[in-house]
Parts: sequence; C-alpha cells; structure tokens
Amino acid sequence: MADVSGNMLKRPHPEDEGNNAQKRPRSNDGSPRPGQGAPAGGNIDIAKVVAEARAKAQAVRDRLMAEKQGTASPSPAPPAASSAMSRLEQMKARVAAATGRAQATAQQRPSIPTPPPPPPAFEDEDDGLSRARGGLDVGLHPALLSDSLEYRGGKGRQSMQSKNRRTESPAVGGKSNRAGLDLSGPSLEEIKNNPYYDPSFGPKAAMSKPRHSRQLLFNQKGKYIQQAAALRRQAQLETMKKRIAERARQAGIDEELDVEKAFMIPAPPAIEWWDEGLVDGPDYSTIEDDNRLKIDTSDSIITLYVQHPVLLEPPQEKLKPEQKAMYLTPKEQSKIRRQRRMADLKEQQAKIRLGLEPAPPPKVKKSNLMRVLGEQAVKDPTAVEARVNREIAERRENHETANQERKLTKEERHEKLARQQDQDAEKGLFMTVYRIDSLANGRHRFKVSKNAEQNALTGVCVMNPKLNLVIVEGGIHSINNYKKLMINRIDWTENTGPGAVREGNREAQSSWLAAEDEQTGELKDLSSNTCTLLWEGQVKGRAFRKWLGARICESDSKAKDVLTRAKLENFWVLAKSAKQSES
Repeated sequence: MADVSGNMLKRPHPEDEGNNAQKRPRSNDGSPRPGQGAPAGGNIDIAKVVAEARAKAQAVRDRLMAEKQGTASPSPAPPAASSAMSRLEQMKARVAAATGRAQATAQQRPSIPTPPPPPPAFEDEDDGLSRARGGLDVGLHPALLSDSLEYRGGKGRQSMQSKNRRTESPAVGGKSNRAGLDLSGPSLEEIKNNPYYDPSFGPKAAMSKPRHSRQLLFNQKGKYIQQAAALRRQAQLETMKKRIAERARQAGIDEELDVEKAFMIPAPPAIEWWDEGLVDGPDYSTIEDDNRLKIDTSDSIITLYVQHPVLLEPPQEKLKPEQKAMYLTPKEQSKIRRQRRMADLKEQQAKIRLGLEPAPPPKVKKSNLMRVLGEQAVKDPTAVEARVNREIAERRENHETANQERKLTKEERHEKLARQQDQDAEKGLFMTVYRIDSLANGRHRFKVSKNAEQNALTGVCVMNPKLNLVIVEGGIHSINNYKKLMINRIDWTENTGPGAVREGNREAQSSWLAAEDEQTGELKDLSSNTCTLLWEGQVKGRAFRKWLGARICESDSKAKDVLTRAKLENFWVLAKSAKQSES
C-alpha cells in the first residue's frame, strides 16, 4: 500500500508514535539516523557535554570523600539527558565522564595512603554501556566493556578482588607491584607447628644427602656348617617319627585314638611359616624391635627377584575317565589277527632266506601224515604215528606252559586289585549309608563285613537292638559293587539258624543278635526285615582310616559316641527319624 507520494507505508517509530511519523531510515554503518527534530552529528554542543561530564566526575569525587570520612552525604543525581539527544550522544558523554573521573582518581591516589574502596556501579550506566550501537539491542562483548574505566571499577573488579585477594606493594612512580607466587617453601615457624612435615622428603634434603657405598659383609666361620647340621638333625627326627608310626601301625594298635587326634583342633603356632623369614625370634614378641626385623638386611628373603611358584598338576586331570579301546566286531578282530600273523610270517620267511634263522621243521599232524612223510609212513607206519603223537603232545605242553607263565600269581592278583582300587579312590571318594532292621542272621553280618574289606572300603557297622547302621566310603566302582550286594544280592528275610560263633565274642552274649528266640527256641521271623539306602554322595575325604567292623551299642548314646569320632552322628538321628516315619 502506497501513499500519495508513491512511498511505501512503514511501521512508526516508538518515539514518534504520537506524531504518526514513519520509521526512521538506517544509515550504512548500522547506527540509527537522527530524527528530524534532533541536531546533526556534526552540530553537537561539545561545551554542554563537557560540562555534564565534569558535573558527574565532581559528584563521584564528593561521594568518595564522604565515604572516606564516614559521613554519608547524598550525591546529586546526574542531570537527565535531553530527550532529543540520541544514543550516540549519550555514549560519548559517558566516555568523556569516565575519562575525567580517571584523571581525577590518578591525581588523588598519591595523597591517599591506603587504596580506596571501589566505587559502586551505576546500573543505568552499565545498562547503557552494555547495549550495542545498533538498533538490535544486543549486548557488547566483555572485551569491549573492559576498555572503559567504569567497568574496571564496577562490580566486576569487586568480585575479582573478593575472589583473588592479593597484596599490593607500595606505589612506585604511580604504579603498584604485586607479589608473585612464593616458592621458597614453608618457614621455620610453620615447620615447627606442623607435626606431619618431614624434611627428609624435600628436594633440598634429597640433594644434600650424601651417597654411601655398601660395605662388605663376611659370614662367620662355621655358619653354614651349623645350618647343615640343624637340617640333618631335623631330617633324622622326621625319619624316627615315621619309623615309630609305622611300627605302631604294624603292631595293630587301636586306631580309634588316632581318629580322635585327627579331628582335634590344633593350637595356633607361635609364629606363622610365612613370617619366619622376616622376624628374628621364636614368636611375634620381637616385632616391635626394628633391629630384629629381617626386611632390609642382607639375609632377608625380600629381594628384587621374582619367585615363581612350583607348577602343580590340576586336580581335575586325575578325575578324567581313561580312554577305552575301540570296540571291534568279530569280523574286524579276525581280520586284524590275520593281517598281523601274515606280517609275522613274511618277516620270518625273509630272515630264513637271508640265513639268519634256520628253517623250522615241518608241522606233522595225523591229517597230513601221508603227505609230509610219504615214504617213511609206508615203510614204518607205527614209528611215524608214534613220532606224530609225541610232537603233538610236545606242542600242547609248550602251549600250556606259556599260558601258565603269563598267568598272574595269587600275590600279583591281589596287588593288581589293590592298585586298581587305589586308582579308583583317587578319582573321587563316595559314601553310602544303609539302615538294616535286624542282623540276627550271622551270615548277613559276615557278608557285610567281608565284602567291605574285599572292596577296600572304610567305615563301620553300628548294631543296636532298635536298628543297625552301615556306613561305607571308597571309590565309585567299589561303592557300586557293595550297593548291589546290600540292595539286590542279600536276602534279608532269610534266617538259616545259628552260625558258628566263637566263644567269648560279644555277639554271642547279646540276645537280640541271636538267630533263635530265647523263650520259644524257634528261629526268629525276619520276613519284615529290610535294608534301606539312607544317603549316598561324594565326600571330600575319608572319615575312617579303615574298616572298623561291627560295633555293638546297647543304647543310643553309645552309638552316637562311636559316630561322633568321625563327626557322622547326624546319620544316626536320620536313621531313627526315617524308621519312625515308616512305622
């Protein structure tokens, strides 16, 4: 929309809204062009501006003097700028006022012994300085604001002075010298007052400390001879202890005492083995004495070398099952045997051709008698037949002799069986617990004990009038064999009558272990007798050192005492509770 003159209508300026004037055009440099009623930039009244600046400077000086004397005198308000003065004129006036105030402060500074406090900032002046010189009302950059003295003496300087409190040196030629960072270290008073200061760690102390060469240390004569003699005496004592223990074991001393000693908690040592090489003494009482510690001495075990531990085989390697031989069918077995015999025959024939071995005599049998010994068989058939029978008997005897030589003796069979049982136990120990209602049949008691010994199992059989408890432990193969015996093979309901019981045996004195009833004289009814597997599982170590055999316990307390030595008394409580729940 255009007016009569052909110009586009523009948004009215805020200052000219009452006069309905058009928006003032902008100059090329971005500053607003002065209005029609305002004077041009070149016709500014400089005398008037200088007078206003001097008036402001005089007001600031009066206020500073009043604050110094302790009387708060009201400072006159700066004269208001003319409404017609543009922003450019106001800014120039403020710059001139700031220049005059800086000169007045420089003149008054020599006569003032102490630095005056910073003058308060003028909000209206800061706002005016922070504005841009254009019409976008954008704040000035802080680097540009730092050029003015008002900004340096305003709030910014007060905040910087409050954060960084620095001491100023006396003015020399109108300039103040500020002290730099003190790197001289603590004073003597600070060192005396600080209980944690150690002068030996300082750089000066380290440089001033002289370097001493290490002196030669010679060993006393006979030092290592005494150490070797002590080691030999210790070895002799250990050998003697082993010999005494072996003799006691061969003598058949009751090992129940050994079981009790095995489960006793030992007392703590006077000094641990890992501290013996660091402390010069039999116990820890000398640890407070620095001269008795072997840390920085020449014979200390702490050196600059790295001690690598001895490599041990992983424990799970022995638990791996052995690799079994490949399974072959009968045809494959006969084929491999035929090929092996053919290779042996060819090798023997090659040795005979080379003259290394003599040719074997012909193998004469009754079926090939006439073909091998034709003329001789015709001339004297009786002698030839006797010869053939003699060779056949000789070959048979050689074959049986070779078999007997390969056969293991009784001692070798026992050693082989014991070796296999030990290897089976090294792979892991297992334990099974059985509860038997009655062991009145003597054959049952014999089978329970004998099979445990034959399978190299350790444990005990606790016999009580109420129930019987059998605990065995050993390798997995032996445990499985014993489990089949107890669960499947033995007929617990069978009662064959009284067995051969030796005189003086405790089993003969117990009436509840007799196969016959005392009142009627008939055999006891064992039709309801059962054997139950209470618990089975793998254990860390053996609780018994051997098979203790049958232990007769008339009461529950005695049965618990027998099991307490091996810390297995909980199985007796488990057996009683299981029987009560079944009944």
